[in-house]
Amino acid sequence: MKKDHSSPQASHARPGALKSGRSRTSPWPENPVLVEVERSGFLESVHRGSLVVLDADGEVSFAAGAVDRPTLPRSANKPVQATALLAAGWAPRSQAERAIGAGSHNGEDGHRKLAAAMLAAVGLGPDDLGCPVALPQHELTRGQWLASGRAPDRLAMNCSGKHAAMLSACVAAGWPTEGYLDRGHPLQQAIESRLGEAAGEAVTAVVVDGCGAPQHALSVTGLARGVLSLVQAPEGSRERSVADAMRAEPWFVAGTGREDTDLMQAVPGLLVKGGADGVHVAAVPGRGAVALKMDDGGERGRTPALSAALRRLGVSAEALAPWLLTPVSGGDGLIGEVRPADILVS
Repeated sequence: MKKDHSSPQASHARPGALKSGRSRTSPWPENPVLVEVERSGFLESVHRGSLVVLDADGEVSFAAGAVDRPTLPRSANKPVQATALLAAGWAPRSQAERAIGAGSHNGEDGHRKLAAAMLAAVGLGPDDLGCPVALPQHELTRGQWLASGRAPDRLAMNCSGKHAAMLSACVAAGWPTEGYLDRGHPLQQAIESRLGEAAGEAVTAVVVDGCGAPQHALSVTGLARGVLSLVQAPEGSRERSVADAMRAEPWFVAGTGREDTDLMQAVPGLLVKGGADGVHVAAVPGRGAVALKMDDGGERGRTPALSAALRRLGVSAEALAPWLLTPVSGGDGLIGEVRPADILVS
């Protein structure tokens, strides 16, 4: 039976949601400038935020801004979240399935095909997905859909791999697939517990994410700690298996032209996962981890800040060159750059 996705998930607790125009979270901190935008020698814009660097032991080696303030990691929570699905019984049949279950894919043909196959393997189909319909994020694929008049669908939504993995875990554990996005569902309770455990801190709020699933608030320090635990985990463990799959199959984590895919292909051993609204997390085994949140929720400042933080872990500037400084164009030429602020490079 086709599920009704039109009504809100009433059982979601929403402690961070807006009420009467006011937020229940603490006032926004006065975070430092992390990234500058220069045009023809003129400082045009800045991006503020919070950023933390952990060493290989998980200790803070550098911090800028309110790195202990709860934030919403969004899709950057997915790698740790995937370990909860494995613990519940999800049994990926390939590294690609494990990677897409922790990823935010482009909706390219191979992404949709794999998500559909995961559902079919447990006797389910696209109508069982709780994520909304969407057009592919991949520009060429989206253009082809629009030109042909093809309607948005759930498999094209960037979180369909995660949702297919969630449903697979429910089937394996004997939990109901109906209501799998409700905060009180056993699957979501397991995810909430696991995220707090990996972060070494309590989840401070649970809201509704863009895909309809619960989203759990953690500090950027907790986010970095959790992802570091995956790359440092023993070989053969659930935690390590997620990190290994994402690094082995980075195209299924994001897709063609996406920074997470390209960064993992460029830097050996790097695990990286972006999240909506200006969040990024990365870890390198034996070196440490970084996590950041841009105050404006924008995309432009993320990779220069992330790259500057990775330099503090010893990743070479040559490997990070495409992301460390990004160009600003004017007319037919390049006349400026988006760059890390002095606080990140001094």
